[in-house]
Amino acid sequence: MKSVEALASALFRAWSIETSSLWTPDNPARGQCGVTSLVVQDLCGGEILKTRTPEGMHFYNRVNGGRIDLTQAQFADLPRYEDLPATRAEAFADTALSQYRALRRNLGISADGTDESA
Repeated sequence: MKSVEALASALFRAWSIETSSLWTPDNPARGQCGVTSLVVQDLCGGEILKTRTPEGMHFYNRVNGGRIDLTQAQFADLPRYEDLPATRAEAFADTALSQYRALRRNLGISADGTDESA
């Protein structure tokens, strides 16, 4: 991906009911945080972070020292970010392997990590 903006746009188009059971056309980012944080780490490296919210843990990323929360649009009011370290296992506990694979496929990323859109 060329930029965070390009990645955000691609994710918006890639999210679906296949990538989160909470997805709706009115709030496509809803429920996408775990799966998105995993794929952002796949593409950009960095760390997965988490923050407590009333609905449970919210996952996002830190890349090159900056916080990247590409699913923040799901919230009417942004969470108070705690930037707690999280593991891939924790983020995977928030999603299903089939949702992860679907998001990667929808973004044109193969199972072996290569970019199929190149």
